[in-house]
Amino acid sequence: MAFPPIRACLFDMDGLLINTEDLYTLCADIVLTKYGRPRLPWSVKSQLMGIPGSSNGDTFHNWAKLPISREQFKNEQSEQQRTHFPECEPLPGVEKLLKDLKRAKNTNGLPIEIALASSSEKANYDLKTSRPVMKAVLDLIPEEHRVLGDDPRVQHGRGKPAPDIYLLALQSINSSLPEGAAEIQPNECLVFEDSVLGVEAGRRAGMRAVWVPHPGLAAEYRGKEKEVLAGRTALYPIGNDEQLGTVDDGWAEQLDSLENFPYEKFGIVLP
Repeated sequence: MAFPPIRACLFDMDGLLINTEDLYTLCADIVLTKYGRPRLPWSVKSQLMGIPGSSNGDTFHNWAKLPISREQFKNEQSEQQRTHFPECEPLPGVEKLLKDLKRAKNTNGLPIEIALASSSEKANYDLKTSRPVMKAVLDLIPEEHRVLGDDPRVQHGRGKPAPDIYLLALQSINSSLPEGAAEIQPNECLVFEDSVLGVEAGRRAGMRAVWVPHPGLAAEYRGKEKEVLAGRTALYPIGNDEQLGTVDDGWAEQLDSLENFPYEKFGIVLP
């Protein structure tokens, strides 16, 4: 089908803009190995990505079988995160992409709006952006267009793969458009995600998507890429299957990184 040119780019954060997926793994591994347990494998980690609180949920603990309470694990993991999250770095191509989009227009001459839709809670967001270099990159996204995992406007239990956080991010953009500007429609939005559930959330929102998985996650889903792009991996069923895409429908594609982004493919023009 023919798509309208993109008017809004909506970004996940962890593992997509910044290298925190590796840091989440590091923090979990430190606690796991302390108690004689194996390191977190991608076969388990892939089921946790993008879901608020999943690192201390049933999937993780049924696998980990730690000799400590969930509360103690949460406290020890949080201690490691407070130490390591301020060390995070932007991933390759991120700063250039965000700066390019700030000055870009689409083929209809309209500016490109940007927003953040992250499952990360505010306290962790602040840790991850505590260094000036990181704050400068995330500040390229307007504060009023940032939606985090503990935003009270996101109903409890309606994190990704539900579409709510992306629809809220779009709402935040539309509410700040100049008077008289036509509202941006979901099919004029491009979701950027590294997680499987995040791609599904974007697809359920009726938006196009770009999947940029960590190499470890990409290896885990080798041979299943088309199902990921259609949002049809059924990792966390929420109903509303009519929101899902179909295989090879052209609404989503996979990239290795955010470097050398193919703007023209999405109707985006750089000056």
